[in-house]
Amino acid sequence: MMPDVRRHRVATNGIELHVAEQGEGPLVLLLHGFPESWYSWRHQFAPLAAAGYRAVAPDMRGYGSSDRPEAIDAYNQVEVVNDIIGLIPALGYDHAIVIGHDWGAPTAWACALHHPDVVTAVGALSVPFTPRSPVPPLDAMREIFKGQFFYQLYFQEPGVAEAEFERDIRTALRKFLVMGAGGTDLTSLPAKGPDDDLLSGLPDPEVLPGWLTEADLDFYTAEFERSGFRGPLNYYRNHNLTWELTAGAPESIGQPAMFVAGAADGVIMMAAEALQKMPERVTDLRINHLIPDIGHWTQQEAPDEVNRLILEFLEGVTS
Repeated sequence: MMPDVRRHRVATNGIELHVAEQGEGPLVLLLHGFPESWYSWRHQFAPLAAAGYRAVAPDMRGYGSSDRPEAIDAYNQVEVVNDIIGLIPALGYDHAIVIGHDWGAPTAWACALHHPDVVTAVGALSVPFTPRSPVPPLDAMREIFKGQFFYQLYFQEPGVAEAEFERDIRTALRKFLVMGAGGTDLTSLPAKGPDDDLLSGLPDPEVLPGWLTEADLDFYTAEFERSGFRGPLNYYRNHNLTWELTAGAPESIGQPAMFVAGAADGVIMMAAEALQKMPERVTDLRINHLIPDIGHWTQQEAPDEVNRLILEFLEGVTS
């Protein structure tokens, strides 16, 4: 599997992260989201390496072959950002460009926001930049989704979502990944109440979409069989702690930035206001692009277009 991709562990911020990398040149860190892995960037390694960059994708803390701290509060975004900032000198660099998808996107934005002396440019897929909210995020979610099912609230009780995902990991991943993809009509999914679970009633596709092969699903399944879901789900449980720890944070990002998402991504539908306001908050937003018919798994569903945009952005910030 991808013989040119090197895999090893790197010490950073008191833990070790497993990283996959290819190429030599300016450092480009690629941060994955939930429920994913370094492997989510499999289509990006060779093109970035061929263009003269060192592409490095860690398994984020709690995932894959990286360390998995036990404490729930170890997964707040201040600690996760410190993991990524610590990787930069550990890999032999003073500066890096950071690009993230899904949970990796707010981490990438936060790396740029809080460490402008180290992160020279920033990219995000799927999740637009938003400044720190005026109220604790979980409190706001509970008010907005009162009497309704919302997956991030469902994830709050430790052990509940873990048990659901781990009961049959392959089926859970298949349902979840296909649900978030561009071929799914989100309005056709069954309505759920506040006491429902996540996966019951979701379609279980007999045939995988073209962007997700059985071999891809095998890889993801094996990763979560090893790591479990506790660490990944703990990211959602730290919304309010991260909010408390980041009082007084800057509200705008000045480094060169790019944003790419699928036009059919449910996250984009929820984040319409943030998307609209992002050019005011990210003052050097050089690429701001929605890919038609693509869902949440941006760089996996549309690798050629994403690679074209990333390389265009990188050329502009490193030439």
